[in-house]
Amino acid sequence: MPDNKYAAYAGAEPYFALVRKALGDLVDGEHFFDIVADDIGYEVRYDLGWPRMIWGRTPLMESFRGYVGSIRLRSADSLIVNRADNGRVVVIEYDVHGTILATKANYENRFCSIIELENRKIAHWRDYMDSHAAWTALTNSD
Repeated sequence: MPDNKYAAYAGAEPYFALVRKALGDLVDGEHFFDIVADDIGYEVRYDLGWPRMIWGRTPLMESFRGYVGSIRLRSADSLIVNRADNGRVVVIEYDVHGTILATKANYENRFCSIIELENRKIAHWRDYMDSHAAWTALTNSD
């Protein structure tokens, strides 16, 4: 990740790049944080330490600061993109691969995210993941 205003989030760059690629010309902006609305609703449908609902771009950025303090992603792949409602809704499926920083445990996870767009920005994000994979990586004592 180039030295820029989002350098502190380099640990999640593979995820950010995958999302940006998935949304293509449906949104305006270079980086993930440029394509989210100021009043975004970011919802996660699991309970593993991440807030269940985040309202606003600034609180979302703070949550990602905590994420990259705990996990460093090496890659994100296996992208599947499905558009609905004339491109207003995009469903993406993808895998992430990384390391839990505290334990050096391998982190492999699968996600499905439902993204609602308004005014060429992400207005709402609903996230589902393999909770067992995350729990296993986060509680690995090796």
